[in-house]
Amino acid sequence: MRARALAAVPLLALLAACGGGAESAEPTGTVLDPPFEVSSTPLVDTDGAAFSLADDTDKDLTLVFFGYTSCPDICGQVMATLAGTLTRFDEEQKERLDVVFVTTDPARDDEAVTEDYVSAFDPSIIGLTGELDDIVEVGESLAVGIDKGDKLPSGGYDVTHGTRVYAIDSDDQAPMMWDHDVSQAQLARDVTMLLDEG
Repeated sequence: MRARALAAVPLLALLAACGGGAESAEPTGTVLDPPFEVSSTPLVDTDGAAFSLADDTDKDLTLVFFGYTSCPDICGQVMATLAGTLTRFDEEQKERLDVVFVTTDPARDDEAVTEDYVSAFDPSIIGLTGELDDIVEVGESLAVGIDKGDKLPSGGYDVTHGTRVYAIDSDDQAPMMWDHDVSQAQLARDVTMLLDEG
């Protein structure tokens, strides 16, 4: 009997180490309560057509990231995470999910540049550009600060953008967001949880 009890201890330890506890059900992302209400102001997709994050996102869930194509660091990291996360889903899950990249530098990121950028990560990712004022308005509805900064000595200019990924649900609300350093596995688990709830 004692031998059986001792043999069970390593098994229990193994189960605990594998995340079998209740805390594994907690999302990695930040739950937004109340959720953000997404602006319906239309932007422009890579075909030149109007695209609203509220009116034209008809999937169960849409993941949105604001960045710009010449960003030297965080944008590429986040886009690679989003593309890698998509590979973790089966076809049924992919049918219920969109991923959208919104440029915060529309002066340089026109439709063609934005299309090339998103396609390099995953052809299914939707790229949006448009008028800066419209992008700022949509960003503000998700608490994303966007600003074209002062001119640099080189002749260029600084661009600010958010570093988070936002989930938009079928009610045009953003119930969750993730920091830029979220892993593919963490994001995929949270998205699966949101899809299961939908």
